[in-house]
Amino acid sequence: MINKMIAGAGMKIFKGGIQMEVSMDKDHTGVIVVDVQGDFTHFKKGSLAVQNTDQDYIDAVLSTTKQLKSKGYKIFATQDFHPENHISFYTSHKNKSAYETIDVEGRTQVLWPPHCVRGAENTEILIDKNLFTATIQKGMNPKYDSYSGFFDDVGMATGLDDLLKSHGITTLLIYGLATDYCVKATAMDALKSGFKVILVEELCKGVALDTTASALEEMRSAGIKIISRVSDLPSF
Repeated sequence: MINKMIAGAGMKIFKGGIQMEVSMDKDHTGVIVVDVQGDFTHFKKGSLAVQNTDQDYIDAVLSTTKQLKSKGYKIFATQDFHPENHISFYTSHKNKSAYETIDVEGRTQVLWPPHCVRGAENTEILIDKNLFTATIQKGMNPKYDSYSGFFDDVGMATGLDDLLKSHGITTLLIYGLATDYCVKATAMDALKSGFKVILVEELCKGVALDTTASALEEMRSAGIKIISRVSDLPSF
């Protein structure tokens, strides 16, 4: 069980006897909503729907994001935004099937069903875009995948790091889809970029149970603070 003690604008989480303090100063805390798009949800019968992404999930993400916005936090979104011939699509490779893994110039590439294609209805983010300070689109280069909102597979920056720092953001609250891929990659790159990171587990859904459990453990071990729900935060 996690117990918390709130002092001023900070939160002290005690877990396993270790004290971890996280600043929640709204002027320096940003929110990243990762890839909550039609193609990743059962709600929209998406081509790459993640488990437990029905209307209740979308409503929970929307409600929480509105709450955070009303409390003065800046909200940012990431959005998969692929060309039709993207390298991650199995249809871009001869005699390949969805979910196969191939080697591309020394990089491991999982092949997915076509998803989040530019201009397609299910590429749209499913919560009110007026809540966002900015949206970062990723995966636009047909040659490279980009799970992370910060960098693509070859380290090309998306601009998210500079954008957040230009707003004075030092702490990030992250949630979205999918836990074991784009959420993990975004959270880990945020940590590497010098941000303190808090993950809201309730608002993250994963592709598979085993890879989701592994992703959560990897993030926790790296120093990312994982909370069950946003109500665990100060002032909620």
